Amino acid sequence: MTSFAPDSIVLNRKLPLWYQVSQSLRASILGRSPQDPLRLPTEEQLAGHYGVSVLTMRQALKELEDEGLISRHRRRGTFIEPDAHRGSPVRLLGSVDAIVAQQSGMTTELLDHGSAPVPGELAEFFPDVREVSTYHRLRSDEKTGEPTNHARNYVRPELAARIGLDDLVRWPMTKVLRDVVGADISRITDTVEARLADPETSKLLQVPLLSPILHYTGVTYDAGGRPLDVAVIHYRGDRFSFTVTLDAT
Repeated sequence: MTSFAPDSIVLNRKLPLWYQVSQSLRASILGRSPQDPLRLPTEEQLAGHYGVSVLTMRQALKELEDEGLISRHRRRGTFIEPDAHRGSPVRLLGSVDAIVAQQSGMTTELLDHGSAPVPGELAEFFPDVREVSTYHRLRSDEKTGEPTNHARNYVRPELAARIGLDDLVRWPMTKVLRDVVGADISRITDTVEARLADPETSKLLQVPLLSPILHYTGVTYDAGGRPLDVAVIHYRGDRFSFTVTLDAT
């Protein structure tokens, strides 16, 4: 039986290896194509793929099993759960793969795209360009079809020239920039605040006008400290919570 092939990852030695591996594998699972096989490689094969010990791999798999994304069967192997619920809380735990994983696993509709002047509130991130490329997407729960968030991305125009619209429907912008465009992402800063739903958000997310939402702004930087992309996302307040874990080492 052919096994599912996960993406590769560059490990950050400052973060727990099992956590990075679990988030990378989670992103691969949630971003898989319908025709991809459900069976995962063996623990030993996955450990070799990620360059970690079998014990570390086992801990990463337990995290995904506890979440309900995979099931493990003695003598049969480990399998992706095709009907697993994907609307889990958003956790920001310090790695690019964590961000990719949390943005994956939803049905995505590209509402519009084009070029626009840099919004005044984002001017500090794009001091050297007059226009940015914009992408507006609506994400919905795969299982229920219920809208969960809508996102606007503001991307440097030279990067947008290498972005395929089909990729944006399948994958989060972070993954597209890193794995398709080849951008050297060094860090992402996240800001989350409570707001009230405006008319557009109320309509798109099917929530009452002025109901609570989570307003997220994520800025993606390259190795030179230059902002590549600014994501502004409105999450339904009744579907998401944010947990931030700081590494004390």
